[in-house]
Amino acid sequence: MPSIDIIIELSHAACLAHYEGRAGMVHTLSLDGRSVRFPAEALRRVITRDGVHGVFRLHVSPEGRFEGIHPLPPHHSS
Repeated sequence: MPSIDIIIELSHAACLAHYEGRAGMVHTLSLDGRSVRFPAEALRRVITRDGVHGVFRLHVSPEGRFEGIHPLPPHHSS
């Protein structure tokens, strides 16, 4: 399964907008500078009371569809 490492910095309020359906997609950058979009519902898996902050590995199907997300430890290098 292909993956891409992304940076997410979203406040709790911004995450709430995604959670409530006011924003359907998350737009962010990969560590190598590519623009990445994925379903906002994925944030439910990684949100904390402070929002979503850090580097995450996004798993996608060979066709490019979102399949999963998980946080990477600080100072991770691919």
